[in-house]
Amino acid sequence: MAKPRSGAKKATPAAKKVKSTKPGVLKSASKSVAKAAAKLVTKATGSAKQQEKKAAPAAAKKTAAKAATKVKEVAVKAAAKVKEVVAPKGKEKEPAPKAKEAAAPKGKEAAPKGKEAAPKGKGREVPVTPPAAEKPRPRATKLPPLAEPLNKRDLEQLLTAGAGRGVVGEGSLKGRLTVIDGLPNLVVVGRDKRELTFILQGPDQEVLPAYLDHKVSVSGLIKKTTNYGGTVDVRKFSAKKPEVEEPTPEPVETEVRLRYLSPGEVSQVISAGMGAGMKGFAALRGNLEMTGDEFVLVVSNGGTRQQVSYILEGKGAKGLRKFLGHTLSVTGVVDKSSGWGGRIDVENVEPRPSDSRPISREGLDSVHVEGEQSTAVDVRLNHAFTVRLPEQPGFTWAIEPTAAKRVGLREANFEPSSDGPATREFFFTPRNPGSSEVEFFLAKAFNPGQVERSFKLTVNVKP
Repeated sequence: MAKPRSGAKKATPAAKKVKSTKPGVLKSASKSVAKAAAKLVTKATGSAKQQEKKAAPAAAKKTAAKAATKVKEVAVKAAAKVKEVVAPKGKEKEPAPKAKEAAAPKGKEAAPKGKEAAPKGKGREVPVTPPAAEKPRPRATKLPPLAEPLNKRDLEQLLTAGAGRGVVGEGSLKGRLTVIDGLPNLVVVGRDKRELTFILQGPDQEVLPAYLDHKVSVSGLIKKTTNYGGTVDVRKFSAKKPEVEEPTPEPVETEVRLRYLSPGEVSQVISAGMGAGMKGFAALRGNLEMTGDEFVLVVSNGGTRQQVSYILEGKGAKGLRKFLGHTLSVTGVVDKSSGWGGRIDVENVEPRPSDSRPISREGLDSVHVEGEQSTAVDVRLNHAFTVRLPEQPGFTWAIEPTAAKRVGLREANFEPSSDGPATREFFFTPRNPGSSEVEFFLAKAFNPGQVERSFKLTVNVKP
């Protein structure tokens, strides 16, 4: 034990707290004293009255004096008791300042300790109570007996959203596995591309959630409990890994290498309404015409609204005026921008004989129609009639393909003129008797749907 230093003041023990009496005790004591005094006074007065009746008035005075003295004695005793009870309270109040002075330095010393201890209290972690474990959900551990297999009609109802409620039978389903509320579900795409959800049951119910987002095929007892889903008691299942979408690299701009078009591609290039957007080297054959100052090669269906033609460009397209109305074989880069033609960057041009021999007009009775006339024409069977119309730059005259076949269109010749605009001659040889209407359209060269004007000609073929 360490000895106290010399000269050090000994610590005075703190004053002991005196147990204070409750205020209720004082009240009860004063009440009891007052009651006792009142009883004595009433007894004394009662006895005095009786003695007054019996004895002389002098005796009554003596008894009254005795009663008064007794009351005074009782009152003095009661006052003494009250003083004894109140005195300890006064003593308690006296050492209170000393106790305050003794407690003050202790409080000052304890204050910094409390400040130092505060960070420790902040650093302490409050223990977290773990959540209550969920009760295990019931699952089907036994499979039901085999039922009848689903027929084709049942399968159609099963896979139709909004129908088929109550369908039950053995079958198989394919879809994507998901987990809803802790249970494995199979999302199946129905007949109308709407999704159906089936809860998977059976002994494999705990294993199936491991195949989340896999493509799963299940077979077993299928029950459609609602119009949009049901349950499957799984007897067998198989799963495939989901296909990982590989990031597509950004397209790198590379120069398009031109190639020679195959015979099949060439047939698309010269056909109406086909091969739009094709580009490559090819050799095309057709009749040379002009629209404005540009040379045009008509490759198929000349004179009809399904005509396919190409504008000739490039160095090889110069000096072609002498070949107007003739058949040419043009080699170059073909670019078909629409279903009715495009452009050719010409590299080589060679004249060729016509594919079809022109019909001899000798010995035929021909009827000629000049310009746009909405009239009727009488023609003999197996003879001819012609219609000559002025051309307009950027536009061309044409008729419907069905009318051309019905009336017997043989030629649609482009005839250049040195004095005025070029003309187009339609040459017909009708083979069927009867009356029919032929409508002529002035439409854009590469867009026959845009018609500027038209007129009708009535043809009466007589035998």
